[in-house]
Amino acid sequence: MVYTPHLQELMKKVEETRPSRVGVHYPRMTAAERQEVLRRFHPDFIEAGFRQLQVGVDKGSRVPLEMADILEAGSRLRGAALDLNRCAYDVDVLVIGGGGAGASAALEACAAGVSVMVATKLRFGDANTMMAQGGIQAADKPNDTPCIHYLDVVGGGGFYNVPELARALVMDAPLVIEWLESLGAMFDKKEDGTMNTIHGGGTSRKRMHAARDYTGAEIMRTLRDEVYNRGIKVVEFCPAVELLLDSSGRAAGAVLFNLETEEYLIARAKTVIIATGGSGRLHYQGFPTSNHYGATGDGLVLGYRAGAKTIFADSIQYHPTGGAYPPQLLGLLVTEKTRGLGGTPLNINGAQFVYHLETRDVESSAIIRECKERGLGVPLPTGSTAVWLDSPLIELTHGEGTIERQLPAMLRQFARFGVDIRKEPMLIYPTLHYQNGGLLIDEHGRSTVENLYVAGETAGGIHGRNRLMGNSLLDIVVFGRRAGRHAAARSGEVRPDGFSLEHVWNYEKELESTGSAGGRVAPILLPRYTHR
Repeated sequence: MVYTPHLQELMKKVEETRPSRVGVHYPRMTAAERQEVLRRFHPDFIEAGFRQLQVGVDKGSRVPLEMADILEAGSRLRGAALDLNRCAYDVDVLVIGGGGAGASAALEACAAGVSVMVATKLRFGDANTMMAQGGIQAADKPNDTPCIHYLDVVGGGGFYNVPELARALVMDAPLVIEWLESLGAMFDKKEDGTMNTIHGGGTSRKRMHAARDYTGAEIMRTLRDEVYNRGIKVVEFCPAVELLLDSSGRAAGAVLFNLETEEYLIARAKTVIIATGGSGRLHYQGFPTSNHYGATGDGLVLGYRAGAKTIFADSIQYHPTGGAYPPQLLGLLVTEKTRGLGGTPLNINGAQFVYHLETRDVESSAIIRECKERGLGVPLPTGSTAVWLDSPLIELTHGEGTIERQLPAMLRQFARFGVDIRKEPMLIYPTLHYQNGGLLIDEHGRSTVENLYVAGETAGGIHGRNRLMGNSLLDIVVFGRRAGRHAAARSGEVRPDGFSLEHVWNYEKELESTGSAGGRVAPILLPRYTHR
């Protein structure tokens, strides 16, 4: 038993109230109540955590302090000796990033018959895609339609979504499930072959397709294998540190940095796709994160410095159920599927205080309110507070063995540190999870810089100001495929027109004139956890 005697005593209140909560749903908030809890408790509304950009195409825009620090930083190429005429790689389509979006883009570009290369910072597949657990949404059941899915998407996004992007997301969704299955992805099914689907927060239909709670890993396995099977070139441990533009200001390749040899390498391309993922490892406002080690916002830096506009860059998603205790699990994503199966958040008194499937922004804000304003959080030995997530309720609701069948990853993760989630509730608190905004794209994945495409978490506008569960695994494939197809077609129309880093040096001059850089350089590539 890893829980201290004090926590064990508090856990008795959860056990006492559990029988009365079986089959009983806590009421949903009204629209006014949702807006109030967001305004008062969501980190996006804490003005001290933001500042206005002083340079670049979106000068004056409000962004998180940590994001501003990397956007207003000098280039890693400052003072580097580079021979731009000495190309290490020359392809039609260069994909920067080796997660689900990058792999999907590479596969579609390859299918169009052009030469493709994937350059990735870590190993191919080291990405948030691999860590995504709960599922992927698609309206493919008789009681559902893409129209209903669309309404859920824009409602969950606060009605800020770019309509064309939300439409593309939901219309392609059933095709994506079919495509992934055709490549070998194994989703959970009933004995008759019908797809198992469950609810996610903010969904009006059960449209969450899953592979137990390894959905992202299963999708990434499938995509990665297919990339290798088709012979697509993959260059690992070579993050991009700057984009190359031609004399007309169009994307024309990138400068890569080999992490092993510390060499700079020139990769020339006719079109470029940025698919570098999010920025959770910047730890906005000091939050722990569920993100993988390389999620440092590199694509935002590359695109912004080249002149790509952003959208909703001030909107960050905090997943309501991040691990809080034991300390080895701090920030670990506790999949929303846990709540989809009926796990409920409870305060120190064993009382539920919010509907268990509110949208993520509302659910997180309610948990923060319970701990910080109402003082009803569970005090932890680490000095912080949390709330319970009553996972044993799942077994009472759906029958013994449900957790082992549906949540094997969660069961093992907590068991490693002495918590049996079939018998003991989890301790959770919001964790930094997703970058809602990013570089603005259109329905083909095109950014505002010609020949530069963006897919995955680096892109913004799809989800508005809040993403629903299961729509990230969907968007990386939808817009990865769209970007790959369009970039491939566009590459056939491009005539090479030289390339340079002039935009980088112009950005450096702007930084110098405003005094913004403060000695920082970006992209930072890897997070720093040591004190100097």
